[in-house]
Amino acid sequence: MSLGALPPVPTDPADVRPGSGDGGPRPASLPLRTSGSGTAEPRGDRVFRGLSVSAGVALLLLIVAIALFLVVRAVPALRADTAGFLSSTGWDPNALPPRFGIVALAFGTVLSSLLALAMALPVALGVALFISHYAPRRIAGPLGYVVDLLAAVPSVVFGLWGISYLNVPLAGVSRFLAEHLGWFPLFARAADDVYTRSLFLASVVLAIMILPIIASLSREVFLQVPATNQEAALALGATRWEMVRTAVLPFARPGVIGATMLGLGRALGETIAVAIVLSPAFVVSLSVLQPNSGNTIAANIALAFAEASATGRGALIASGLVLFVITLLVNVVARAVVSRRREFTGGAL
Repeated sequence: MSLGALPPVPTDPADVRPGSGDGGPRPASLPLRTSGSGTAEPRGDRVFRGLSVSAGVALLLLIVAIALFLVVRAVPALRADTAGFLSSTGWDPNALPPRFGIVALAFGTVLSSLLALAMALPVALGVALFISHYAPRRIAGPLGYVVDLLAAVPSVVFGLWGISYLNVPLAGVSRFLAEHLGWFPLFARAADDVYTRSLFLASVVLAIMILPIIASLSREVFLQVPATNQEAALALGATRWEMVRTAVLPFARPGVIGATMLGLGRALGETIAVAIVLSPAFVVSLSVLQPNSGNTIAANIALAFAEASATGRGALIASGLVLFVITLLVNVVARAVVSRRREFTGGAL
C-alpha cells in the first residue's frame, strides 16, 4: 500500500471515533473518579475516606449530644439555686432552699491535678528516656511491659492501696514539708497537726496513676526519633545526654506535650481513687497538707449521687458540665500547643 493510501491523522481529539483507522471498535474505558489534584482515586480510598469522615462526624455529634444532655438536665437545678453557682463555695443542693456552688470543687480538681502532673511528669520522662535510650535491650523490653501493665491497673486498686499503705507514711512526709517549707502556702502547717487523708495524698495517688500513661506514650515518641539525627549528633562529638537534648527532645516535644495533656485529662476526671483517699471539704485553700483541704468534682459526684434529690442530681450534673468544659479546654489548649510546635519541628509527629 502506498503512502497516499494511509488515512489522515486527525488533529482534533473530537474527530477520533471508535473504530476509525484501526478496522474495529475500541472498548470504552471505565470512568474513574478523580481527586482534587486531578489524579484517579481508587475505590478503596473513597470507601476509607467516607468511613473516616463518618467516624469524625459521629464523634462530634456524640460530644454535642453529651453537652446538650448536661445542659438540659442542669438548667432546672441552676434555676433553683439560691446561691451563685459560679461564685459560691458551699454545697447543699438537697436543702430547702438549695444552695450550691462550684468554686471549691473546681479549685480542688484543678489544684490536685496540676500537683499530680508536677510530680509525675519528670519521673515519667526519665523512665521513658531510660527505656528508650539508656537501658540494655534485655532490660528495656520487660521494663516497658511493666510500665504498660501499671497503666492497666484499675483506679479502685490505687485508691485502696493509697488509703491502706500510703496514708500513714505520707503523713510523715507532710509533717516534714510543713516544718521546713511551711512558709510556702501549699505546705502550710495543719491546724491540729494531723496530715492524713489530705489533698496531698490524693495528688500523690493521681501522680502514680498518670505516670505510666505519660511514660508509655513518651517512650513510643522517643523511639520514633530518626536514627540519622541521633547518629549525626554523636558523630559531631556529643555525649549521650547532649544527643538526647539536641536531637531527641526537640523532635519529640509535640508528642510529649500530647502525652502530658492526656495524663492531665485522666487526673481531672479520676473518681474512685480520689473518693477513697480524700477527706472531702467544700473550701478553697492553697494548703494541701491538712485534712479537709478540698474536694474534686468527680469524687463529689461519686459520693453524693446515690443520696441526692432531684435538685441534687441536677446540681451534680451541672458540676459535671463544668468538668466537661474544663477537660475540653485542656484538650483544645493541648492541640493548639502541639500544632504550634509542629511549625518548628518540620511537621514531625
